[in-house]
Amino acid sequence: KTGYGAGKREYELPGVLRAMLIESNSESLDENADLIYKLETDIDDCSGEVLGYVMKKLFKAGAKDVHYAPVFMKKNRPAWELTVICGEDKAEELEQIIFTETTTIGIREYPLGRSILDREEKEVETVYGKASVKQVSLGKMTRAYPEYDTVKKLAKKNKVPFMDVFDAVKEAAKKK
Repeated sequence: KTGYGAGKREYELPGVLRAMLIESNSESLDENADLIYKLETDIDDCSGEVLGYVMKKLFKAGAKDVHYAPVFMKKNRPAWELTVICGEDKAEELEQIIFTETTTIGIREYPLGRSILDREEKEVETVYGKASVKQVSLGKMTRAYPEYDTVKKLAKKNKVPFMDVFDAVKEAAKKK
């Protein structure tokens, strides 16, 4: 709903107020969507060692994704933009980690809708051993993504290149 009002006072320049009543659509998200939060801050005075430590700590505390991007701040200072994706239930805890472990003095927080594909964890057998895959689907389209940790473990165990195991896992997933 939208309403407009000009008020009762007379001014040299007219003033108009517009008010809008907006309802959140988070309840109308379909089964292939969810609500996530994006936490973001720019940091220009913190060492790389600290930022690496913070990334690991954020993942361990439940962040869905964490990344840094180079940016330039005021006065052309090079800096890092820290972005953390998380569920609403983890936002406050992750903000506390960012505040206590970095030099930032402010964090931007954005609620975001997210569309996701149907997914299923599966295990496939390869010549290198059993491997985990994430299988996603959209209508009749299906794709399988080998899980990194499984591929890494099998590559080390069999003393073969990572890509050999990766390709074998993808091929085994197609057959399943």
